[in-house]
Order: sequence, then C-alpha cells, then structure tokens
Amino acid sequence: MPLGTPSTSYETPNHPFQGERIDGEHALVDQYGLKNKEELWRAQSRLRGLRREARSLLGQIDLEAEERAEFLGRLRRIGVLDEENGLDDVLGLEVEDLLERRLQTVVYRQGLANTADQARQFVVHGHIVVGESRVQRPAYTVSVDEEPLLGFDQASPIADELHPERAEEQ
Repeated sequence: MPLGTPSTSYETPNHPFQGERIDGEHALVDQYGLKNKEELWRAQSRLRGLRREARSLLGQIDLEAEERAEFLGRLRRIGVLDEENGLDDVLGLEVEDLLERRLQTVVYRQGLANTADQARQFVVHGHIVVGESRVQRPAYTVSVDEEPLLGFDQASPIADELHPERAEEQ
C-alpha cells in the first residue's frame, strides 16, 4: 500500500477491519502507553524498512563487509541486536523490539515512572533529560550508551525524591 501524503512516515493496515489485528494493536498501545495506533504503525514501518535493508544486504554477494558491519553496528548501538547477532537475525525482529527502545518505555522500565502513561507525561512535560539534553519526544530512540544517562531534569519539581508523583522504590 503506498504511503498516504508525502509527510506520513508510516503505512496503514491493508485490511482495516480485522478483529484479531485490532485486538493485538490495542494490547500493544496499552502495554507501551502509546498515544494512538499511528505511533505503532510508525514503528511497524520502521521495522519493515530495517528488514528490507537487511534482505537487500543479504542478497548482495559482492558487497563489502563494511556496509553490513555499519548496518549491524547501527542496530547494536540502539540495543535491538546483540553482538553475536547477524543479518539473519534482523529478519526475526518484532515490533516490540523497537518499542522497547523508545524513551518513554526506557523511562518506565528504569523505574522513573509508575506507568508507561506517566512516563510519557514526564517526557512530554520536559521532566526527563538524556545526559545534559532535555528530550520531549516519547518516541526518541535511546541508544545503549545513553541508557545510564537518563534522569530527571534538576530544574524539575519531580527531581525532588519526596514528590508525590515519583515512582515507588522497588
């Protein structure tokens, strides 16, 4: 299915009224605290692009190892692949693998928020910093190197450990 307007970066489902697909989408939207299905479709389109690139690289015999290493290095930096994974493993990736690398999800998984929805709110309202930079996009892809740099902005009232909205200590 062709992309909609030139500004869209995702494809909508070919069959919009499939109950099983709709139920699966609702479950993912709820689990990851996505705003709407459009965010899920963006992740699915990105995954399709990665798979397409991997198939292209697999099909090229005379390709230098440098291009393959660059592609795999990109996926390893964002934490989607491990060091021992290769191009074949890219074809086995699921949309959940990409959703797990979103800033919103990483903030929730690190225990900075009680729920995925609260993590989204913290990010959008500017309470979260990655290193020294405030990031207000919940869909920001967090690299493996950036994960330990996540925290609350010191200027934010939520930086106070006694703030009532802070996540409970586990």
